[in-house]
Amino acid sequence: MRPILMKGHERPLTFLRYNRDGDLLFSCAKDHTPTVWYADNGDRLGTYRGHNGAVWTCDVSRDSARLITGSADQTAKLWDVSTGKELFSFRFDAPARSVEFAIGDALAVVTTDNFMDHVPTVQVKRIAEDIDDQTEESALVITGIKGRINRAVWGPLNRTIITAGEDATVRIWDSETGQLLKESDKESGHQKTISSLSKSLDWSHFITGSLDKSAKLWDTRTLTLIKTYVTERPVNAVDISPTHDTVVLGGGQDAMNVTMTDRRAGKFEAKFYHKILQEEIGGVKGHFGPINALAFNPDGRSFSSGGEDGYVRLHHFDSDYFSIKM
Repeated sequence: MRPILMKGHERPLTFLRYNRDGDLLFSCAKDHTPTVWYADNGDRLGTYRGHNGAVWTCDVSRDSARLITGSADQTAKLWDVSTGKELFSFRFDAPARSVEFAIGDALAVVTTDNFMDHVPTVQVKRIAEDIDDQTEESALVITGIKGRINRAVWGPLNRTIITAGEDATVRIWDSETGQLLKESDKESGHQKTISSLSKSLDWSHFITGSLDKSAKLWDTRTLTLIKTYVTERPVNAVDISPTHDTVVLGGGQDAMNVTMTDRRAGKFEAKFYHKILQEEIGGVKGHFGPINALAFNPDGRSFSSGGEDGYVRLHHFDSDYFSIKM
């Protein structure tokens, strides 16, 4: 497996997202400037300048025309992918943490943090085809969650919204009414903050990673716990392979606990687990700090990782990986 080192950020990475075709990779970091790369060779294509705070997450439309980003500067912004031009800015009373387009790209879900006197919210925004018709008003606002909401994603057919965060609970909401439909069991669920959430290619199941040193696989419709992957470090990032029965976990201890020891001591490697058997099948070392972001390419032939060290590492799998039984 040959890694390509991509250095375009001055601060720790926070999020990685491939477009649907798998030819572009978008990276977010604490340095205010989301960046787009060629997913094959790691060449930097350009940056999106306009945020004044850390950028926590991003998503790209199905046709790769628009990018949405959520930032600590209390805005979520829409961008033209090809020109880098800022198209619209949604303003909030608190940092915007998680963003995701719905199927069809006519809606986006945005979460805001608990900040000063403001409670955390999940907000649904209508995305206009013609940017001149774009407004800031929310189609739906969900409140009542205690603690920061680290991820909010759409469920199948845009009928539900799935949230997870600091209170260690996964919840499923009706995306029309905002009604709470299901929440994860306190006993079998995570015991500490859920840091990350990633859906399978067909949206039938999703994986969550937590600071309780585990990742869990859930059924998207019933919220049934399917599998648990146990590791020896807090999990900051997770993803599910679109083509193989593997999941990848990344993490390491909190940045403030990292000392200048060698990289083995900090457990800074991406670990691969068999999705069904729950066994660890391999690991990829390389980052000089905790891994904060992971993403599989939609073609399943490569994956990328983003670390506290400010690097994006792009890995193309070799033939041994493809011998893993489906």
